[in-house]
Amino acid sequence: MKSFFTLFSLLFAAAVHAISATGGERLLVLLDDVEEKEQYSTFLGDLESRGFKISYETPKSESLKLFHLGERTFDHVLLFPSKIKSLGPNLTPNILVQFVNDEGNILLTTSSASTIPSTVANLLAEFDISLPLERTGLVVDHFNYDTISAAEKHDVLVLPAPAAVRPDVKSYFRPETEPINEVIAFPSGVGHTLGASALLTPILRAPKTAYSYNPKEQGDVIDADELYAAGEQLSLVSSFQARNSARFTVVGSADLLSNKWFDAKVQVKGGDKAKTWNREFAKRVAGWTFHEIGVLRVNGIQHYLKESPKDLNPSIYRINSTVSYSVSLSEYSWDSWGPFFVPEDDELQVEFSMLSAYHRRNLKPVHSDLKAATYETTFDLPDQHGVYNFLTNYKRPFLSNVYEKNTVTVRHMAHDEFTRSYAITGAWTPLGGIVITVLGFLSFSAVWMYSAPAKQVGVKKTQ
Repeated sequence: MKSFFTLFSLLFAAAVHAISATGGERLLVLLDDVEEKEQYSTFLGDLESRGFKISYETPKSESLKLFHLGERTFDHVLLFPSKIKSLGPNLTPNILVQFVNDEGNILLTTSSASTIPSTVANLLAEFDISLPLERTGLVVDHFNYDTISAAEKHDVLVLPAPAAVRPDVKSYFRPETEPINEVIAFPSGVGHTLGASALLTPILRAPKTAYSYNPKEQGDVIDADELYAAGEQLSLVSSFQARNSARFTVVGSADLLSNKWFDAKVQVKGGDKAKTWNREFAKRVAGWTFHEIGVLRVNGIQHYLKESPKDLNPSIYRINSTVSYSVSLSEYSWDSWGPFFVPEDDELQVEFSMLSAYHRRNLKPVHSDLKAATYETTFDLPDQHGVYNFLTNYKRPFLSNVYEKNTVTVRHMAHDEFTRSYAITGAWTPLGGIVITVLGFLSFSAVWMYSAPAKQVGVKKTQ
């Protein structure tokens, strides 16, 4: 029994350490009434089982502070819909943006059941995410709706698991095995639109036949000019990853995370009943937001002369030298680190640059084990001395940013390092001319010095 308890303690400590190694374990959950957590007990229980320490507060709590003495008091914040107009002085948009700037993560949910607080609307605007002007709305679809629970309102959308946003981007929000038949129920949700920021990526988009309207002000018949947005303009679940790899996620339907829709069965018109995939989808959305998946780590970088592989990471190179550069990467997935493999349609690159890139080379995998994968390339340094950088800048949706810069000096050749002229075949002709000229001069000088003038016989000297 004692050994079992010891083993359990070690496993628990390892799980806590794994969470601490990435995004942290302190999670703040904000609700209008703490008793509302029972509606999301399964979702919150899953978070606790993965090692998160959850604190429950209301937005109006006077003791609520995201910072103390300049340090974050929580690692993550989960905001459920609120009916109050403003979240109070402790949760202003500036404070929440500062929380993200300090590498904190936020998961924000909305609902069509109440008007979205102005604090939330202003916060979303900071991330280039737009809501309807009335700060409320309802997404409906008259083709892809649940005929069991929304036969009249058509406000429970039944959607397939989202595909990858691009062929070169890994998808974390769909099943790994084919065929993929899982469906997601999106009940009573508020849609939003995304700006042009490169840091924004949609996770779940509305189908082409969906649209958003205000049921309180607009009737059953809606003019197309009065629509806020329709089709794939509407994003239902969106992500924002800052340059410091902090994450901000918007879920347009808080009911998507509720117990009711974790075990519900839905049916589209003309289709069969199917159990929702909401629980697994919610786990992955929360896991990505709270740095449980999609986290990259640089284990080490090595660069060296090809002829001197044991002399690692020198600070000075010589022009035209052949160098090798390698980087070791790991990816965190739920509770452990493993090797990171670049998707087939993507490339991991290194730049060798001064003011601009002299070389941009693809790194190829050369080794992998259970913990890391190593990528390497070899190239010749430019024929220009100066201060250069080895730069690996890998930024992709849903992956934490990799930005590694190593500065080195590239010197010119020393006077005794140049190739001797006699070793250059193109120099043999002028060298031959020099040799012939020298030999000719020496021969002429010898003949001149050792050749006496001829003596004249029979000529008398006169005065």
